[in-house]
Amino acid sequence: MAESLPEHDRILQEIESTDTACVGPTLRSVYDDQPNAHQKFMEKLDACIRNHDREIEKMCNFHHQGFVDAITELLKVRADAEKLKVQVTDTNRRLQDAGKEVISQTEEIIRCRVQQRNITTVVEKLQLCLPVLEMYSKLKEQMNVKRYYSALKTMEQLENLYLPRVSQYRFCQIMIENLPKLREEIKEISMSDLKDFLESIRKHSDRIGETAMKQAQQQKTFSTTLQKQNNVNYGRNMHLGRSRISDSKNEMTLKRTFEDDDEHEEEVLTAQDLVDFSPVYRCLHIYSVLGDGEIFENYYRKQRRKQARLVLQPQSSMHETVEGYRRYFSQIVGFFVVEDHILHVTQGLVTRTYTDELWNMALSKIVAVLRTHSSYCTDPDLVLELKNLIVVFADTLQGYGFPVNRLFDLLFEIRDQYNETLLKKWSGLFRDIFEADNYSPIPVANEEEYKIVISKFPFQDPELDKSFPKKLPMSQSVPQIYMQVKEFIYASLKFSESLHRSSTEIDDMLRKSTNLLLTRTLSSCLQNLIKKPHIGLTELVQIIINTTHLEQACKYLEDFISNITNISQLTVHTARLYGLSTFKDARHAAEGEIYTKLNQKIDEFIQIADYDWTMSESDGRASGYLMDLINFLRSTFQVFTHLPNNNNDHAAMSGKVAQTACMSACQHLSMSLMQMLLDSELKQISMGAIQQFNLDVIQCELFASSEPVPGFQGDTLQLAFIDLRQLLDLFMVWDWSTYLADYGQATSKYLRVNPSTALTLLEKVHRGMKDSSKKNNIFAQFRKNDRDKQKLIETVVKQLRSLVNGMSQHT
Repeated sequence: MAESLPEHDRILQEIESTDTACVGPTLRSVYDDQPNAHQKFMEKLDACIRNHDREIEKMCNFHHQGFVDAITELLKVRADAEKLKVQVTDTNRRLQDAGKEVISQTEEIIRCRVQQRNITTVVEKLQLCLPVLEMYSKLKEQMNVKRYYSALKTMEQLENLYLPRVSQYRFCQIMIENLPKLREEIKEISMSDLKDFLESIRKHSDRIGETAMKQAQQQKTFSTTLQKQNNVNYGRNMHLGRSRISDSKNEMTLKRTFEDDDEHEEEVLTAQDLVDFSPVYRCLHIYSVLGDGEIFENYYRKQRRKQARLVLQPQSSMHETVEGYRRYFSQIVGFFVVEDHILHVTQGLVTRTYTDELWNMALSKIVAVLRTHSSYCTDPDLVLELKNLIVVFADTLQGYGFPVNRLFDLLFEIRDQYNETLLKKWSGLFRDIFEADNYSPIPVANEEEYKIVISKFPFQDPELDKSFPKKLPMSQSVPQIYMQVKEFIYASLKFSESLHRSSTEIDDMLRKSTNLLLTRTLSSCLQNLIKKPHIGLTELVQIIINTTHLEQACKYLEDFISNITNISQLTVHTARLYGLSTFKDARHAAEGEIYTKLNQKIDEFIQIADYDWTMSESDGRASGYLMDLINFLRSTFQVFTHLPNNNNDHAAMSGKVAQTACMSACQHLSMSLMQMLLDSELKQISMGAIQQFNLDVIQCELFASSEPVPGFQGDTLQLAFIDLRQLLDLFMVWDWSTYLADYGQATSKYLRVNPSTALTLLEKVHRGMKDSSKKNNIFAQFRKNDRDKQKLIETVVKQLRSLVNGMSQHT
């Protein structure tokens, strides 16, 4: 019990000292104690409450007088407080009445201050927005006046500098949304301008190229003139006194040249004058600013490559006129002049590697096109103009830094084509000259006419009589042919000019082309001329003389070429002209044609021979056809006596030709007469016909022995008829015993009579005798001599057959 009382004191102490919210655990401990602890605690609590009440009462008693005094004082103050309250209320009323106006003015001031602050804010915001609006307005204005590059710069400033400051406003968002659209619009417009530019340069490329080629040609002409002028100055400046005069003259000349060039330059427009390049600059800048420079470069190059292919595609009829070639070259030059200009005025749009690649592609196409179309050209003048155009074309592009060696290599191929066209043209000229020639010696009435001839042809003959009138040995075609050969050399030289080749190479080209003219063209014309039916023996003789003089003139042609090229003939690599072999071949062909025509004429006379092979006796005179043939031969060979033999060469040549022709004619006549006797269609021959034939052969022998052509030794010409003579003598004398006995011996009288020939003719004679006997069979039994002769013939035939068989077996 004593122990529980201190515990209750502790609990009460905790309750008094603890916060009301924490009393729960303390009270719970009261119920956790021993039974009746609650009652005891309540008693203890009541006791504690009574203690506290006594203390409170003591304290109140202690302070009661003071409380009463305070209440008394307070009651005294209440009257003063009421009075003060009335005063304060009145003062407040009067203050409120007085403050209403102040409040009104203050509110007005506040409103003004708010407006002022708003205005200040607006001004500040407008100061931020106005530059943006001004820049946007400037952008629109630049778009309207097509200053797209400046517009892009303005956009860049708007985006980077101005719009970020006022990005919170709606109009800025609208601007930001519109800027990409404006950029795309600028790109589209710029691309449209670029397409217009590309179309413009495609249309004007020919004029640009023509202008560039004119300028290059004028520059080359001026350089040539200046070089020549300097060469003249070098010779004139040998003397000091004269040099001053010449210098002043030269300055005047050069000044005039410069003035002339200036005039031309004023007349000639440049590429920039013909084409406005600003679109490509703008487009390049715009795409570069937009970061699409590579896209623009690829597009530009792709389009230009397409245009290059179009430019390089020639018209199908380009080869027909020089204007077609000029237009083709002008377009190509214009194309590459534009590319060169773009290369030098832009940064990276085109590069040297790109232009070189494009040029190499174009050059291959150009070479192929020119090689094809030049092969269609048949006019040498057109080929020459084409060459000049190619040279100007190459010089122009070379001036812009493009390699053109392949073009000059192509010119060597075209030179061969040019030579071919020249050869064809000169072939026609030669044919016309030969057709117009009368093939008779040139008549010269006086010395003036003689000088005119030798001015055209280097005819030199110290043995020629200087008296006039006279006739020169060659015909009119010789000086004409010689002059045409020189004209050919001049024409060939024209092509060799401006090819940047040495004099030695030009000399070699001229000699080769001249050799082709002589060995192919002139030789072919001569061969065709010789074969023409209307060319008679007189004309053939004159042709032989003409070729001799042309052959002798070849050395003068060599001197002529050397004088043109300033290359001595003594140079190791100098080619020689092949005229010697050409004219020798022509002479041989003419001689062969003489022999052929003579033989043909002999055949014509032989064809009109009309022998009566069954005649009993001869007419006692030679046949008419044969006498006509001999007269023809005699008059023909007299032509050779009229060959000009002013010198030993002509005499030897004419004599040799006449002798060969005469021998050939006699041999052919002898062979034709022999073939007539041995003709298989001729079945029988009478002895009278043999006698008549013998008379004709005698006339042939008389003709041969009469020396129709001088120069034969002894009876050389008569030997042409020896086979006929021995055969006819064998039948005329009927000397078969001697023939058979001496056969095979070198001393035989009938050594040239072949057993088969004798057998054939004997069988025909035998059949002729049999036929004659049948016609006279009434008296045949009384003609013992005829019977004996036939038996002899049969015996001889058997022996001849044995000889023929022996020959065949031996063979």
